[in-house]
Amino acid sequence: MATTATNRPNILWISIEDTSPRFGCYGDPLARTPNIDKLASAGTLYSNGFATAGVCSPSRSSIITGMYPTAIGAHHMRTEHVNKFTPELPTPYAVVPPAHVKTFTEYMRSEGYFCTNNWKTDYQFPSPLTAWDENGREAHWRHREPGQPFFAVFNHMLTHESSMWGDMIRKYTDRESVEDIPRVTDPELVKLPPYLPDTLKIRESVAKYYDLIAEADEFVGKLLQQLEEDGLAENTIVFLWSDHGEGLPRAKRWPYDAGIRVPLIVRHPGVMEPGQVSDTLVSLIDLGPTVLSLTGTTIPYHMQGQPFLGEQAKSRDYIFATRDRYDESYDMVRAARDKQYKYIRNYYPEKPYLQWIQFSHQHAAFQELWRLELSGQLEGDQRLLMQHKRPVEELYDCVNDPYEISNLADDPVYRVELERLRTVLDDWRDQYDVWGDVPEERMVAQMYPGGVQPQTAAPIFIPLNSELPGREATANGEYIEPTAVLLHCATQGASIAYTTDKGLNPSWKLYTKPFILLEGTTIIRAKAVRIGYKDSEETTGSFVIE
Repeated sequence: MATTATNRPNILWISIEDTSPRFGCYGDPLARTPNIDKLASAGTLYSNGFATAGVCSPSRSSIITGMYPTAIGAHHMRTEHVNKFTPELPTPYAVVPPAHVKTFTEYMRSEGYFCTNNWKTDYQFPSPLTAWDENGREAHWRHREPGQPFFAVFNHMLTHESSMWGDMIRKYTDRESVEDIPRVTDPELVKLPPYLPDTLKIRESVAKYYDLIAEADEFVGKLLQQLEEDGLAENTIVFLWSDHGEGLPRAKRWPYDAGIRVPLIVRHPGVMEPGQVSDTLVSLIDLGPTVLSLTGTTIPYHMQGQPFLGEQAKSRDYIFATRDRYDESYDMVRAARDKQYKYIRNYYPEKPYLQWIQFSHQHAAFQELWRLELSGQLEGDQRLLMQHKRPVEELYDCVNDPYEISNLADDPVYRVELERLRTVLDDWRDQYDVWGDVPEERMVAQMYPGGVQPQTAAPIFIPLNSELPGREATANGEYIEPTAVLLHCATQGASIAYTTDKGLNPSWKLYTKPFILLEGTTIIRAKAVRIGYKDSEETTGSFVIE
């Protein structure tokens, strides 16, 4: 059935930070995830969901724009702290993508959707005023107008890698300490990947991670219960996903499956058969276009993701992932994967795998790797990440070697697969790796001419009248008897937000067309925005209808 204005579904996204598929529904016997498992039993579980990068900001930039991070300059992690890590760059910067690139939620708002985000963004640029109706800790679909369809995002952050070693939990929640979460998982029952040494500290870290996932499951259950309480469950499509894989060595920040393979579950009542498992390849860059497809919203031609559901669904043969500067360490790795094989290309084969990233080295697992390496106690596969140089190419059979241990790149038996994936990656790079070979300082110089962040031009008010279109303001700044007002900004690709609210924290609406004025005096405030630019100065117009 085609989506129309009268049957548009609601959409709920539940994002879980830094999480690999350690859920019961994915076959993990140690997981305590009854709510997530119930969601999967009522919908479709995707076994081949992948991030475009194994770290937060680049991944989230692709999700919100539908563009590869390398295509818009969002591939380094992260840009707003860049002068802390790379002093040769003049300033922290917001990524400036091409003028036509917007957050996909803007297209939904223009179609009447109430769009909310609670509350993480981390897009490599500040969230534009035009992206969300509500963006913050209190954002909720319950604040919409009666009958208005919604797109609501809730980000659960307690599974972030830092919760395995510290109390950053207070930054993200009302809890006083991560120790408030019950420690239930027995470290002795944890299954470790073969590339990690089997020590008590590492087992304890992973056991804590299971407890954090159990807490995330409670979060999921509360949201699903709220849908039920509001009578919305049957007309709401629920997506559950993670921005990238778990925060362990050779996982987060890496294009191995442990770093980019993510849980992905979709429940669509009345459309999807319950209890299905799909091996369809899905990239997180596809999430936005999929939501546009399901809601009957036009998918702009420039978007590089593709819908995997809805009337415009397409299948994909490959997913792609990248690794570049993460915090203070530059790197360049590219990867292409189909349902069985993963091809990885290292552009700095002379570098060690494990570079210095201060933040991640707070993790007990990294500290244990170094302790055992320096004392000569690491053996076999445990040394994979501690090698002092890398092969130029890596090839893995991810079906028969899920931990990606045995590199097949030099095996003549797999020559055909190697050459095929080489070509696939080269073709992808030609089209989408726009900034990959460009030094970061040169990229920033192009985005910030003269080292200065560009600013969006202030919007202007154009009163429209059946007798005098575009008439000018009177000497006191008032417009007498216009019937409608058009807003305009001269900056290429700019969007305009406006409000009639007073005060410091108004609710900004997305401007889409001239609006009719009512009798009396109307004061309109407006700002123009473009991703990566400074917002314009606020302008105000006062209009009188007598």
